[in-house]
Amino acid sequence: MDFELSEDQVLLQESVQRFVQDNYSFEQRRKIVDNDKGFSETHWKQFAELGWLGMAFPEAVGGYGGTPVETMIVMEEFGKGLVAEPFVSTVVLGGGAIIAGGSAEQQQEIVGKIAEGELKLALAFAERQSRYNLADVETKAEAAGSDYILSGAKSVVFGAPSADKFIVSARTSGGSREEAGISLFLIDSNATGVAVRGYPTVDGLRAGEVTLNNVKIPGSAMVGGKDQGFDILDHVIDHAIAATAAEATGAMSALNNMTLEYIKTREQFGQPIGKFQVLQHRMVDMFIAHEEAKSMSMMVAMRVSDEDVRERRKAASACKVQIAKSCRFVGQQAIQLHGGIGMTDEYAAGHYFKRLTMIDRSFGDSDFHLARFGQLS
Repeated sequence: MDFELSEDQVLLQESVQRFVQDNYSFEQRRKIVDNDKGFSETHWKQFAELGWLGMAFPEAVGGYGGTPVETMIVMEEFGKGLVAEPFVSTVVLGGGAIIAGGSAEQQQEIVGKIAEGELKLALAFAERQSRYNLADVETKAEAAGSDYILSGAKSVVFGAPSADKFIVSARTSGGSREEAGISLFLIDSNATGVAVRGYPTVDGLRAGEVTLNNVKIPGSAMVGGKDQGFDILDHVIDHAIAATAAEATGAMSALNNMTLEYIKTREQFGQPIGKFQVLQHRMVDMFIAHEEAKSMSMMVAMRVSDEDVRERRKAASACKVQIAKSCRFVGQQAIQLHGGIGMTDEYAAGHYFKRLTMIDRSFGDSDFHLARFGQLS
């Protein structure tokens, strides 16, 4: 199998590298995440101008016909700089749901606006009781003539504070944990009855709690068929796993390099601590953990569009297990090797560790995906 990037893919990688180098030094990032929105609107417009926001969508609906491999390239470089803009929530989760299940009219209306940087989306799928179970949905959508009335609450909605529209999972039939009976709806964030409580997550990004109180929407706002939302969610979350896996490999690469430079200069007993063989062995273990994660990230990027749903799920879960393992090992070892400075807010290592920890816990932890993989095998 050929793992070499094409000429266009290399150019994409280089353009993202330049952006991160020019705009995402540690001090620049701290200023970005400390503002009210938690990201830069100027950067978001640059993403649109460079074509990154439309890259993953089919050309027929206003995109540029990219694949999950292009998304992997972008996300890996974003991980190196801990880029804070809501790319995953808008492009991978929200836009992915529109492509996977939206009508032709919805795709034409939404995708072009995303690509131009005029629209941000957030996928509201998790609830307080659901943990990682996509089918555990208690939010209700009751028919009212040709309309629907939605009531319920969604938790930890990534990108919620800045979203212009939400894609919400709600139950139109069945029991609270049945896969059948879930439908998706496209809702304006400023619609009557929608309340958003935003907050920063531990890694400095933004999420929110979304409350729906008798929100009335037309039937045309449904994304996909009635009671068919679970398969769309399952598809989109697997793509999000692939995207954040690539981000994790980028963050681990940056953290490994940072740690290596530190042990070359930090002196103890009259010499750099990098001279001690035990620490050299530890750096080798961190390098291996990163390489294992990178291999799995490449694998899932090539398999996540597999038409065989079972194989797609297996690939996503296998990748998530390894990514979680590598995130924990690299993050913990980097903090250990840095000592006390690694825990301070003024030093970058702790911020990489926090982001890796969030990726480890997002979209299912290793225990969840080990169980899922076992059921699929």
